[in-house]
Amino acid sequence: MKTCYLVTAALTVLLLTLSVPGATYAQKKTISHVEWSRNATIYEVNIRQFTPEGTFKAFEKHLPRLQSMGVGILWLMPINPLGVKERKGSLGSYYSVRDYMAVNPEYGTLQDFKNLVKKAHELGMKVIVDWVANHTSWDNKLITEHPDWYKKDEKGNIVSPVADWTDVAALDFSNVELRKYMTDALVYWVKQTDIDGYRCDVAGMVPIDYWNKAIPRLRKIKPVFMLAEDESPKMHDSAFDATYAWNFHHIMNNIAKGKKSADKIDSLYAVENKSYPADAYRMRFTSNHDENSWQGTEYERMGDAAKTFAVFTFTFPGIPLVYSGQESAMNKRLRFFDKDTIPWGKYPLDPFYTKLTGLKKINPLLDAGNKGGSFVKIPTTNDKAVYAFLRKGAKDKIFVVLNLTASEQSVQLTGNEFAGRYTELFSGKKREFNPGELVKLTGWQYFVFTSE
Repeated sequence: MKTCYLVTAALTVLLLTLSVPGATYAQKKTISHVEWSRNATIYEVNIRQFTPEGTFKAFEKHLPRLQSMGVGILWLMPINPLGVKERKGSLGSYYSVRDYMAVNPEYGTLQDFKNLVKKAHELGMKVIVDWVANHTSWDNKLITEHPDWYKKDEKGNIVSPVADWTDVAALDFSNVELRKYMTDALVYWVKQTDIDGYRCDVAGMVPIDYWNKAIPRLRKIKPVFMLAEDESPKMHDSAFDATYAWNFHHIMNNIAKGKKSADKIDSLYAVENKSYPADAYRMRFTSNHDENSWQGTEYERMGDAAKTFAVFTFTFPGIPLVYSGQESAMNKRLRFFDKDTIPWGKYPLDPFYTKLTGLKKINPLLDAGNKGGSFVKIPTTNDKAVYAFLRKGAKDKIFVVLNLTASEQSVQLTGNEFAGRYTELFSGKKREFNPGELVKLTGWQYFVFTSE
């Protein structure tokens, strides 16, 4: 949950933080991830908009398709009942929680949700749930039962966390009892429904010391995967597996619009390497529920470059995200506060994403952290237009070449690390690369070569 204002402000703060000398956390931290997350693809599920019914049962019918597509982790947007007081739109924000200990009756029953989790597990997929710890709806019973758990202005009135978020009330994590309640609620869903972790909404607005105490409690129950909607390196200190790579998301949008050149990726990645723990997961994405509803679809923001950057998110170091509807090339902004069913059609990009998720799933070189292949940038004679890199292991290689312009490019590859025989992922064609090889690409063309 975020507004355009919050994204811009957060990004600005992050870049300023990362540019400060000495702002580095990478040298001291080792992260322990659940093994099933290392080569997984995250798929964000918008239950409300996924089907005409907008229910757990209706979505459950899509599980075999998503499993066949290669999805490893299902991230379900908030499943809790939503507030009515000060509600925006006809159905309200997904992130205005009225009851942390119940499921939204519009989606179904608690048993329906348990059945969904069980079916996903049977198909080899994990389930994480969106958790909104920072704020509640105005008609959450906690407001009347525990008003001291909320932030207040100088007049003693409970306030919203951000001026634009008038439909929610800010929680005050300086209160010890609130912390206990929230952690108990997190524990409840893991124990009662067997979910595999959480995506934590605006996680950076909740004190990091809270997460660093709450999440270890969850890991005593079972191994869990934790995704923070935040970009601060400190989120990885002892709590979160993955953080949002908003910095890369924005540079992809700017490259697609011709405002930045491809070589700017290198400087951004250099900052990331210095600032984050070596095995931290950065989540790469071309869309999600916020970007789609507020900033536009990937086709609005990236145009013909949308598939090219999807390839980038799957092959560059990190963990990739696919949002509901992307496999159907959805070029529609879904309404945030109202019913707006995804126009599925015939899933035209299902083969495209299946190729990418399949490669990610089976090839250890694409580990989300640092246990896979090393990242090697391959210089070309026009690095402002073409971005080429290797994911390299002791014997195997994945060689990616991306034209990050709308114009045809003809570039020569320099060095010799890329040399070898490969099979191209999408076409199945074989090709041998020699030092000094000339590569021709049409506008926004992409190649993913796997070594033989």
